[in-house]
Amino acid sequence: MNIFKDFQNNIKEIITKLSEEGTLERDLDLANITVEPPRDPSHGDVATNAAMVLAKQTKMKPRDIAEIIGVKIRALDSVSEVEIAGPGFINVRFCSSLIQKEVIAIIEAGLDYGRSTIGGGEMVNVEYVSVNPTGPLHVGHCRGAVFGDALSTLLDHVGFAVTREYYINDAGGQIDVLARSAYLRYLEALGEVIDEIPEGLYPGEYLIPVGNALAEKYGDKWKNKPESEWLIDIRDFATDKMMDLIREDLDVLGIHHDVFFSELSLHKNGDIQKGLERLEQKGLIYQGVLEPPKGKLPDDWEVRPQTLFKSTEFGDDVDRALKKSDGSWTYFAADVAYHSNKYDRGFKKQIDVWGADHGGYVKRVQSVLKALSDGNAELDVRLCQMVKLLRDGKPAKMSKRSGNFITLRDVVDEVGKDVVRFIMLTRKNDAALEFDFSRVSEQSKDNPVFYVQYAHARVHSVLKKAQAAFNNIDVSEASLIKAPLSLLNDESELMLLKTMINWPRIVQSAALAHEPHRISYYLFDLASQFHALWNKGNDRVDLRFIIEDNEQITLARLAMIKAFSIIIAAGLNLLGVEPLNEM
Repeated sequence: MNIFKDFQNNIKEIITKLSEEGTLERDLDLANITVEPPRDPSHGDVATNAAMVLAKQTKMKPRDIAEIIGVKIRALDSVSEVEIAGPGFINVRFCSSLIQKEVIAIIEAGLDYGRSTIGGGEMVNVEYVSVNPTGPLHVGHCRGAVFGDALSTLLDHVGFAVTREYYINDAGGQIDVLARSAYLRYLEALGEVIDEIPEGLYPGEYLIPVGNALAEKYGDKWKNKPESEWLIDIRDFATDKMMDLIREDLDVLGIHHDVFFSELSLHKNGDIQKGLERLEQKGLIYQGVLEPPKGKLPDDWEVRPQTLFKSTEFGDDVDRALKKSDGSWTYFAADVAYHSNKYDRGFKKQIDVWGADHGGYVKRVQSVLKALSDGNAELDVRLCQMVKLLRDGKPAKMSKRSGNFITLRDVVDEVGKDVVRFIMLTRKNDAALEFDFSRVSEQSKDNPVFYVQYAHARVHSVLKKAQAAFNNIDVSEASLIKAPLSLLNDESELMLLKTMINWPRIVQSAALAHEPHRISYYLFDLASQFHALWNKGNDRVDLRFIIEDNEQITLARLAMIKAFSIIIAAGLNLLGVEPLNEM
């Protein structure tokens, strides 16, 4: 159940009836009417902009419309108070009974409370991580991985048909560098002494096992052979090993993709040429000369005719080159083919999760999907800022295993999967994020994942204590839904309940906005209210969850905190974090 969605429907029904009876005009556009909690709780439980939305259409003053609608709202059984504020906002307070009864809905629905079908089964492709297969994942990749995975789970939770995809960048020059680096480790495995890794090759120790595996499989077959003989075989072998390593890293984070799509396959299957032919058929490719980039020119800049895509017709800043001077495809040409492929697979809704350093590519890729689909498909690109790793406020040291960066595995091994996942979602994806090992290990309010987990564990502790206090009182869900919920009338209890019933709206808004960090924000706020109520009970005996001489109020509060724990668990599950019953 979504109380806010239900109330929005009530508003629209009221307006429709007012139109039918002639009080308001007919055929009004109600699409932009919103219903949400006001920023200041003192203004009520819910506010709607209905009067402002209708003012222009009806040529009436917003406050006049608000007064008309307000009369009808006051007649609803679920409403206790209506106030017209400002230019025409309608502020509403729900009856306490409506809020109290929602506890039953939460307990009965369990972890599915907040699940919805607003996605309507629409297919969505979420492509994330997509790291070059040249080494283990580092902490920067970790943020995009967690973000993409949480977003996928969130979209699935509200009814979208989600495909989680990894795009393997296995067709660039970096793969040749990987092959040469692996070959060096192969020679090392055969007994050659490698004093120093040459400049331009990958120095990380993670390639030593690859060299050993090559030696085990091929023996000295490739020793003293020219590069032209071994490059392709070792390139394919090393790429497969790196993808195995990456899958292992992702598994540590609880991340699993449905599809691993090879860039190289686009080249082998002729898909790049096919993609360009589709653009050419639409008259969107031409031979032209680009203006030089602003500022200092690159050393290799030259004025020359190029094969260009008319990306400016679809919102880009400049038209984009599809071929290099040597006749080979640009990286953008592969992007054309790849996003065309996704569209052909039925994905009109595509989400790409990239690192912040790829920000300059957003408009060009969006423009080509718009062109290929005749505007029927949309691409949302989510850029994830890098993560600054700290220890007691100072930069953390680098990993020896990787060569020059801290790996994802290093971080997970030290603090655990759940901590990593939660902290990575405590900021919006395009905001800077600091990850301090010392802070995330603290058992305090300053550590958000501990604070939320502790609230969940506290509930389970209270339920156990209640059974001891009341000689095995029945705290089953079947029993708690029969609790006298009308006894939950303290201001602090009602405030907690009001935040709890906001959960379905939070889930929906986070999913549609592609912002999973809203879930962690909400969980922290909800946990804060719970802990505040707990602390209040330390000062006031009558507000404690367990009142040993009053079983009825105890049952009511146990039902409340049980419902609370369900929402906490549901939220943590969406983030890929396991709820803890004990700490």
